[in-house]
Amino acid sequence: MRDKLLMKLLGGALGASLMSSALAAPAPEIKLGLVTTLTTSAAAGGEATKEGIELAIEQLGSKMGGIPVKLLVEDDGLNPALGKQKTEKLILQDRVDFLVGYNYSNVLLAAYKAAADNKTFLLSTNAGPGILAGKQCNPYFFITRDQTEQAPRVLGEELNRKGIKRIYTLAPNYVAGKEMVGGMLSTFKGETVGQDFTKWPDQLDFSSEIAKIKAANPDAAYIFYPPAHALQFVAQYQQAGLKDKIPLYSNYTFDGLTLPQLGELADGSLMTLFWSSDLDNAANRRFVDGYKKKFGREPSNFAASAYDAVMLIDSAVRNVKGELGDKAKIQAALEAANFESVRGKFKFGKNHFPIQDFYLLKVAKANDGTYTTKVVSTAAKDDVDTYVNECQMK
Repeated sequence: MRDKLLMKLLGGALGASLMSSALAAPAPEIKLGLVTTLTTSAAAGGEATKEGIELAIEQLGSKMGGIPVKLLVEDDGLNPALGKQKTEKLILQDRVDFLVGYNYSNVLLAAYKAAADNKTFLLSTNAGPGILAGKQCNPYFFITRDQTEQAPRVLGEELNRKGIKRIYTLAPNYVAGKEMVGGMLSTFKGETVGQDFTKWPDQLDFSSEIAKIKAANPDAAYIFYPPAHALQFVAQYQQAGLKDKIPLYSNYTFDGLTLPQLGELADGSLMTLFWSSDLDNAANRRFVDGYKKKFGREPSNFAASAYDAVMLIDSAVRNVKGELGDKAKIQAALEAANFESVRGKFKFGKNHFPIQDFYLLKVAKANDGTYTTKVVSTAAKDDVDTYVNECQMK
């Protein structure tokens, strides 16, 4: 009887030892799940996100932390329910180690809880709604772009400095559109003479709204529109004869996705952003040069933040020596952000949103005759989002 009991105890100890060894052993493969918008009128940003991730993986030799990486890609179709379904598939069926992507707030807000509930790290490369920076922050959610209201809030201060007194605002009618406008108006001291939230994502005819801008005759117009919508809006704005009469200020509207088509239609337009292709640091030069060589055009902010997400994960996997069983250690390694960002210095606040500089950018002609964005000045240093104190995560 005593011998049987001893064998059971030894067997239990051996099993625990084997389980502990298994948890401590480096993973044989890193599974990276990407959920982004690859169809509909919002597909351009999703394609750019995918390209930024593919470039980063290629430059890492198809490894993260020295471990082979497998990329699994899912299209959310700009549909929150589908985005949630695709997220659950990647977690429960494919058993991914990390999730990235999520370009639009409505999709992210439908999907992020599945990741948190299943203790799967989700790194948003674009969408950054305030509620996830504040009351619903959680250990498994990180973002490598910014909180949606940050860049617009910085722009509002720039508008004040430039003496803008009367402004008209336009943005799509969904979470990010409302947060963009709200962020800008939270610091802008002038008068809002008109405001429109247009139908999302179906509306591509802005003639009615542009007529209202013309009638209001503001000092400037503020817009936030993703690529396909930006192309249509700016072309119609020019056709209405407003380009040289009412200057356009924007966030996340003009970059490598739209400027090749818009060209001089956007010339001189000002915006604020966390990144620009002309930032002079080694990581950004490697990213921009690599992107141009691989895809034949200048990268966008979608690609930049996606590239950073892969490099961040690589640094975390390397830090824990590929041992992915201890979630607390991975969280700490991600929080440390020990990687070279395309934006230069990079650190996280306690809510896992970046504390970072923002730049005033101007659309201008590059040496090769194409149009690009160029840094005019540093508009804000070490900027912290306004929701961080609502986050109870320690």
